[in-house]
Amino acid sequence: MRKKWIVLFVMAVFLATMAGAITKFLRKDNKPKVVVVLQERNLQYWNIVRTGAEKGFREFDIDGEVVAPGNKSKKDGLEYTLESILNEHPDVLVVAPNESPAVIPILNKFIENKIPVLLIDADIPLEHKTAYIGTNNFELGKKAGELLASQLQPGDEVALPFFAEDLTHPILSERIKGTTLSLDAAGIKVVTEPNHSQSSSIKKIMTTILQKHPDVKGVYTTTDLYALEALTVVEEHGLKMPVIGADGIMEMIELIKDGTLTGTVAQNPYDIGYISIETASKVIKGEKVRRNIDTGVDIISKDNAKLKLDFMGDLLR
Repeated sequence: MRKKWIVLFVMAVFLATMAGAITKFLRKDNKPKVVVVLQERNLQYWNIVRTGAEKGFREFDIDGEVVAPGNKSKKDGLEYTLESILNEHPDVLVVAPNESPAVIPILNKFIENKIPVLLIDADIPLEHKTAYIGTNNFELGKKAGELLASQLQPGDEVALPFFAEDLTHPILSERIKGTTLSLDAAGIKVVTEPNHSQSSSIKKIMTTILQKHPDVKGVYTTTDLYALEALTVVEEHGLKMPVIGADGIMEMIELIKDGTLTGTVAQNPYDIGYISIETASKVIKGEKVRRNIDTGVDIISKDNAKLKLDFMGDLLR
């Protein structure tokens, strides 16, 4: 009986290997296959990541595909999308993971099947990842704090509206730590009212902060979408103060260009997409790659806002 199970196991491994080999043989022009999995397609940020990846596909002669949960089948969820891709046996997987604990076991299946995994956007604790390509979010937070501190005085108070769950988020928590460090070093006090309620909003949290801390002189938020909500509350209270966000979406940059805001910090989503494919190409060729590839952070001010807007506008056409 034991011998029978050994034979069946060997046959299963052989068939899985053959399936992968046949899949690769049937690919068009025998190009290497790279699948990029984004968290979603409809947000501006992810569209720019996709544009960078597609440029990489063309330049590095790769049979590439960009997908997001829900657009490969009727079922939703990153886990299901990854399971489907595993059956395609790509040469490399590029994925923007979420914070779900269920993602790591599925990514480990790729690694067990000798499919290198490149993480983008969020560097989750995947032990055998090949590389992380993206923003160092702690450094982003530090730069945002320094930018805000440069417009204030020691002893001033800064509002930091966020949700309680952001403190455990792999990206947002690092931004909070970095910003707090910079502001503390500048002698600026951070005030906040983290809210556990699912029905809450950044607007409500920001309103509460202004009610309890009327001397606030500036605002930092971990995303530009949060910043836009906080700005609405600031304006409703008839106040004028620097509001610094992160990500560098076009709506924020427009406000900087017209003088409503003084500046923000921006990620480089186009570089994240492009460099991830450049890295995948190197991996396929057997070249060594760095385990952590920082795509940098830009400081956006009135001086360079139009240039950034023109660049992003061209990408999104």
